[in-house]
Amino acid sequence: MAKITMNELQAELSAEEMRELEEAEHKEPVYDEDAPAMTMEQLLQFKRMNHENRTKQTISLRISPATLNKAKQYGKGYTSFLSRLLDYAINDEELVRKCI
Repeated sequence: MAKITMNELQAELSAEEMRELEEAEHKEPVYDEDAPAMTMEQLLQFKRMNHENRTKQTISLRISPATLNKAKQYGKGYTSFLSRLLDYAINDEELVRKCI
């Protein structure tokens, strides 16, 4: 599934189109015969296409053994997965408030 944020849209949208997009952003996907849910194995075959900000800073971070084991279940590249997860989480104000 491709994801685009509201501020990345190029065209001028009507108020109704903006409302529809904002509503769609909060809906869960609907899976059916034509568009079945993908297994974790299938999802892991995708490669990230985002080439911007390729330089990352190395840090030391303490996490629980359970969290580390769960992340490792995603296989090779789990540290990159954790990095992307943190990137999304830190930009989610509601989630940040829950964790403070």
